[in-house]
Amino acid sequence: MRMLFTVAGYVLAGYGLLCLLLYLLQRQLIYFPVAAQLPPTEPLILQQAGATVLVSRKARDSSQALLYLGGNAEDVSVALPQFAAAFPNHAIYLMHYRGYGGSSGSPSEQALVADALALFDQLQSKHTDITVLGRSLGSGVAVQLAAQRKVAHLVLITPFDSLSALARQQFPLFPVKWLLKDTYNSVAYAPAITSPTLLLLAEQDEIIGRAHSEALYQAFAPGVARLKSYSGSHNSELAASQIAAWLATATP
Repeated sequence: MRMLFTVAGYVLAGYGLLCLLLYLLQRQLIYFPVAAQLPPTEPLILQQAGATVLVSRKARDSSQALLYLGGNAEDVSVALPQFAAAFPNHAIYLMHYRGYGGSSGSPSEQALVADALALFDQLQSKHTDITVLGRSLGSGVAVQLAAQRKVAHLVLITPFDSLSALARQQFPLFPVKWLLKDTYNSVAYAPAITSPTLLLLAEQDEIIGRAHSEALYQAFAPGVARLKSYSGSHNSELAASQIAAWLATATP
């Protein structure tokens, strides 16, 4: 019996240690900062508390603008030429998250959402019609932005319902509800969004299951969102020209 209790004690201690490691290292498992392959030559510089955030841009004298929020390991700088060509009537802004592409600071949900809100508010002084695109991790930031600001259109590429739901599926043996600092609970913010929204789902998405994207879609008020699937995996390239075409015909 003593041996049994000893073994049980080791198992519980090991489990507790794994929980502690998950808690301490969680942001290293969520965020994968990358350097910019095409460093912005004339970036928009956003001075925030604890960070200088760089924004790659294609400046245009237009009332229309496009703000892109990328994935967790994405270098958004490489997308600038595509977006500039696909949206010729829009000024283009691609935010480099804290720790990414020359921006200082460390990424977190609170920081990324605050940066996106501050950038959007700054852009409103020049542009009255701002479309927001969020991909994967960026969809979680974009949803919170659109819930608090009136955007012209919202496009979510490979979006998810909440990071908590994804983590529970990834780590079913751990109490992720109590461990996660950054939850990106998009289903809680979606009902407040009134802007026309297009959700784009990759049919072979191996990271975010369709059920998670559909759960987010169901959280929007009736008539606000539209759901569309495309052939590809989670990290497949989706041409900006195709996004522009779908957006042009989106009528929620």
